[in-house]
Amino acid sequence: MNKNLMIKMYKEMVRIRRFEERVLELFSKGKIPGMLHSYIGEEAVAVGACSVINSDDYITSTHRGHGHVIAKGADLKRMMAELFAKSTGYNKGKGGSMHIAEPNIGILGANGIVGGGIPIATGAALSSKILKNNKVTLCFFGDGASNQGTFHESINLASAFNLPCVYICENNLYGVSVKQTQVRKVKDIADRAKGYAIPGVIVDGNDVIAVYRAVMEAVNRAREGEGPTLIECKTYRWRGHYEGDPVNYRTEEELEGWKKKDPIKRFSKKLLSDGMLNKEKLEVIEKEVKKEIDEAVDFADKSPKPDELVALEDVYGD
Repeated sequence: MNKNLMIKMYKEMVRIRRFEERVLELFSKGKIPGMLHSYIGEEAVAVGACSVINSDDYITSTHRGHGHVIAKGADLKRMMAELFAKSTGYNKGKGGSMHIAEPNIGILGANGIVGGGIPIATGAALSSKILKNNKVTLCFFGDGASNQGTFHESINLASAFNLPCVYICENNLYGVSVKQTQVRKVKDIADRAKGYAIPGVIVDGNDVIAVYRAVMEAVNRAREGEGPTLIECKTYRWRGHYEGDPVNYRTEEELEGWKKKDPIKRFSKKLLSDGMLNKEKLEVIEKEVKKEIDEAVDFADKSPKPDELVALEDVYGD
């Protein structure tokens, strides 16, 4: 990992954090319709993982997908416009926060269905094997999704066919309001890999370098035709499951304990101590990110709403 990569990763984490903070502010003012699930606190997972792969590799995401989409290279203007339900958004304002997709840069979609992205990722990996295009798919999902049938069926198929897919579980301890220890016996979700004879890896999800290294090993393994890996990233969401969630199922002490492990502050301290960044450069990065987000909000605010005559375009069904 060279200096330029590490600084780029830091800036990406800041972009995600500041994007989410601005979105929360706009949501509270009624500028953004629909539901909102904040990614604040988990930035190291998306950035560490997506920094490994190529621009033409694939990812699938979740209802909490802004971080994954930004880390994969999405344009903040088109993202913000999508959240504003404007026609200039990635999905013409019809997808909103939970369904941003851009296949041209390998984003096969965020997904409002728990575990819904897992079979999509597996199918994408199967297509890569058939086409022999050397592409790898990163599949992001939460701890709650690891209890879904889609998780087990997909990983079984990927294992059996040696598919180039890396399954990345963002274990933030809660499935909505239910603590995961109440609904599964295994201590570590990564242990479930044993049942499918694939590697299961546990990593500190608040350490971007640890995530990068674990995903790098898994991606290399996948490209070499050795099949999938299950990576469990231990992390924590700072906000509720959704904006408006009363969050009466966890303690303030627990939240504050995890905030002390803030992935961005941890990484900035390392970069400062290693001499890769100084305080002046950190301030420059903050200013650059703020300007980019200000421009994205302005673009979204001034963009036109979708015409009602196109409401049924791009809608498909059996």
